[in-house]
Amino acid sequence: MTRRIAPSFEDYRGKYENIRLERSDDGVLEVTIHTDGGPLTWTSTAHDELAYCFEQISCDPDNAVVILTGAGDAFCPDIDFSSFNLGTPHDWAEIIFEGQRLLNNLLAIQVPVIAAINGPALVHPEIAVINDIMIASETATFTDSPHFASGIVPGDGAHVVWNHVLGNTRGRYFLLTGQVLDAQQALDFGVVNEVLPADQVLPRARELAVTIASKPMLARRYARQVLTRPFKQQMHENLAFGLTHEALAALDL
Repeated sequence: MTRRIAPSFEDYRGKYENIRLERSDDGVLEVTIHTDGGPLTWTSTAHDELAYCFEQISCDPDNAVVILTGAGDAFCPDIDFSSFNLGTPHDWAEIIFEGQRLLNNLLAIQVPVIAAINGPALVHPEIAVINDIMIASETATFTDSPHFASGIVPGDGAHVVWNHVLGNTRGRYFLLTGQVLDAQQALDFGVVNEVLPADQVLPRARELAVTIASKPMLARRYARQVLTRPFKQQMHENLAFGLTHEALAALDL
């Protein structure tokens, strides 16, 4: 019998404090980020867990489609700055390492990813809008609250994602002014694909996932490779650059 090297679902299901994982028989994997079952408060633990979880998801050949969503009525509304150690270059070296893995491992997932944005995405909203399809609740709002608004360089991948999604002119304005986009603005600006009542967001994401999962395996996997290539190229060129300058400025606070 051939020994399985790639992770199986049981290897990572139930492993993470801030991530709930459920997979249907047709391979649709639902990834729900949360804190104690409610909306996620961003912490150093959540930051690191997502990086490692996305890596395991990307290596599991039994995942056909991924749905990424939040718990309760928000995607990620708050951050606990006290959970991060940011006082020394060594602390920032770890943040730079894990920060690169977080977004690169999300992009490394081998099958289409649908974001079911169930409410406000105020902390690291780039994780919601970097995906292949974005379905947003009418209650969703988007802003980059932890970075420039708090005196920190928006280099945590935000500078790559928002300039790509909004275009350079709107992206710079969004990041430098603390602009808050409501769901309709996000739809008008091309940030999300559909806006629906809150109770319809996850069902719509599941409907789309089932349709995508019915396509041939190689079509799904290679479509993901083709469609994420521009983001991957930009991350390769600019993600570490942004994180490093974020660290340099933060150490001067």
